[in-house]
Amino acid sequence: MPHTLPDDFIRQMSGQLGSELEPFLASYEAPRTYGIRLQPHKVQAGSPLWEELAALFGLEPIPWCPTGYYYKEETRPGKHPYHAAGLYYLQEPSAMSSAELLAPLPGETVLDMAAAPGGKSTQLSAMIGPQGLLVANEIHPARAQILAENIERMGAANTIVVQSPPDRLAERFPCFFDKIMLDAPCSGEGMFRKDEAAQAEWSLEHVAMCAARQLDIFRHALTMLKPGGTIAYSTCTFNRKENEELVEAVLREYPALTVLRTERLWPHKVRGEGHFVAVLQLAGEEAEEPPQPQQQSRKSGKTGRQDKAASLPAQTAEAWRLFQEFADGTFAAKELLPPGEPLLFGEQLYWLPSGREGRFRSSLLTGLKSPRPGLHLAAIRKKRVEPAHALALAMPADAFRRTVSFPVSSPEAAAYLRGEVLDTPSGLADGWVPVCAGCQPLGWAKSAAGQLKNHYPKGLRSR
Repeated sequence: MPHTLPDDFIRQMSGQLGSELEPFLASYEAPRTYGIRLQPHKVQAGSPLWEELAALFGLEPIPWCPTGYYYKEETRPGKHPYHAAGLYYLQEPSAMSSAELLAPLPGETVLDMAAAPGGKSTQLSAMIGPQGLLVANEIHPARAQILAENIERMGAANTIVVQSPPDRLAERFPCFFDKIMLDAPCSGEGMFRKDEAAQAEWSLEHVAMCAARQLDIFRHALTMLKPGGTIAYSTCTFNRKENEELVEAVLREYPALTVLRTERLWPHKVRGEGHFVAVLQLAGEEAEEPPQPQQQSRKSGKTGRQDKAASLPAQTAEAWRLFQEFADGTFAAKELLPPGEPLLFGEQLYWLPSGREGRFRSSLLTGLKSPRPGLHLAAIRKKRVEPAHALALAMPADAFRRTVSFPVSSPEAAAYLRGEVLDTPSGLADGWVPVCAGCQPLGWAKSAAGQLKNHYPKGLRSR
């Protein structure tokens, strides 16, 4: 029996599991499992790229997630250039279950209530597709920044990151979302095997405090759910107080809710650290088909978006015009951006997604902290466009008119990720160009005077 586990925890689990206690405790002595979840708009199952990743990392399917795989720890996929390109997200296998059970549909409007570090957010973003809208919320500033960085790395153009307490968020978005993910802050009993600090912080009093906080967050979440909508409540803890008993308390308070499904993943029964998920539906009729946003005339087919200049503030309109000129010379593909509108913060130009229903507008962000108000397009400085790192990662290589591509294991790809200047390939004209590893965009460089000036973000550079 693992002697480091708190005695109260062992007594708690003994009462809860009975004869299963011994195999449960033995699981804490077993080796950890490691999970990787592929970004489906960048890697399709069975493709040559998928075959390459499977061979590189020894992938084995995770039963409850069609894009999830176990990988061999020694392969270290987090150090590979494909990680920097956003082809996959490293995620604990059990944690992939809740988004799959919530099962948002393409085009739906979804909230991830406590979203950092971003595993579930990037999973949900991929599931709802370019016509959908995801609002990913995280109250803690440092964690919100990590969330924004992971959203950016995975190329999610349909996602807005906000930083708000649950009560203020509920005031802003009543009856707004089709689906809500509430991966609640919990006592973290499923973290004990990989995080000794979680053991040190645990106590029965901490469990009770977490349950009270979870109920309060749940109440605010429900005010934002549309009639007929569903919410997935999940934790990475094992006790009943934060799981079944919490759900029972919610049902007593909200008789309009119905439990559709509950699921327990136990570490002695599956290859994972364990997870609890309950999916509940709010009574009411769902809209048969969300209204489509009114079509407007287009003047720039290269970005695939309506010409909004006439209705934009003057500075935003000018920034958008400059970006469209840049896009005309940079992108070969059309329909690059999801439904939305340009948004200017100082020198920084973003594309704010509105969702298929067109309900999200820039006015909804007024007074709300947003570390990432949509897809970062560019910095506009003295009428010059400096494309954002996020823009390169959000686009496939074939969207660009030209790229510089190096083999994924080449010295040049490694040098680019270290921030080094590279030689310009023969025949490449001056100007901005995405640098690719194995045909996967990593970021931008600017070709001039026979050199590729490296614009890979300094905070991301490897050593």
